[in-house]
Amino acid sequence: MSHSDSILCTLCPRRCGADRSLRPGFCGLGTEMRIARIAPHLWEEPPISGTRGTGAVFFSGCTLRCVYCQNGDISHRNAGRAFSPRALADSLKRLEDLGVHSISFITGTPFVPQILETLSLYRPNLPLVWNSSGYETVETLKMLEGVMDVYLPDLKHWSSRTGALCAKAPDYFEAASLAVAEMCRQTGLPAYNDEGIMIRGTLIRHLILPSLTGESLKLLTWIRDTLPAGTPVSLMRQYLPCNDVRIPELQRRITEREYARVLSHMEALELPGFLQEAEAASSDFVPLFNRDGSFV
Repeated sequence: MSHSDSILCTLCPRRCGADRSLRPGFCGLGTEMRIARIAPHLWEEPPISGTRGTGAVFFSGCTLRCVYCQNGDISHRNAGRAFSPRALADSLKRLEDLGVHSISFITGTPFVPQILETLSLYRPNLPLVWNSSGYETVETLKMLEGVMDVYLPDLKHWSSRTGALCAKAPDYFEAASLAVAEMCRQTGLPAYNDEGIMIRGTLIRHLILPSLTGESLKLLTWIRDTLPAGTPVSLMRQYLPCNDVRIPELQRRITEREYARVLSHMEALELPGFLQEAEAASSDFVPLFNRDGSFV
């Protein structure tokens, strides 16, 4: 999909082919940007949020359908409001004026052409972070080459069965593995400024899921064996049953034993990165949407 509204959409790996000027794509979105929250966000990884937060733009909609999504109101039900490129450019300037360390575009894949138009109007003098599910196409990522400074992808599922069951994407790993490799190619190894903020690089996040630690071990091994040495990983233990998840195995938090198993494997692989405290598995860390103060 290009800047023309009449092009059939192939921005994500689903390649649904919708003319989104006439009908929504798989993501449920048309061509007009929808955004659920624009505000400083303190709860990303330390080199992204630092002490003053990242300027987070939470886009409505998603190319996945994760059954446990903690942001289901915006990812599944597209809560949010319409934004033009000019209005978003003005918001980016306000975020920058607030003193945030970086600007994060969160699940923005359905709106890549509009985001590029926004940045042609105003580009903040801050690291730009592409925060995504990892479910991307190499072709779309190449549209962002030289634009995004930092990639912050998830790497969620290993098997096609789990991808289908948890995210309605049996090709999740097939797509995400190519996408993450492309991100690393574009950015090279991480570089940091004097405040410890990542100014270039790719940081991979992996959320440990209950009953699925075997997949975690395979994903971490793949990172070690495939990606450039020194690629950092954020190992997350924040899983909470959300979005009325119906899969019995996912209706609980992970156990200390499950976390220890995955952590031990990460340490054995000598992967650099970040660890999340147990306290992160709390609804207190779920962003609020459509409340007062949701937009700068």
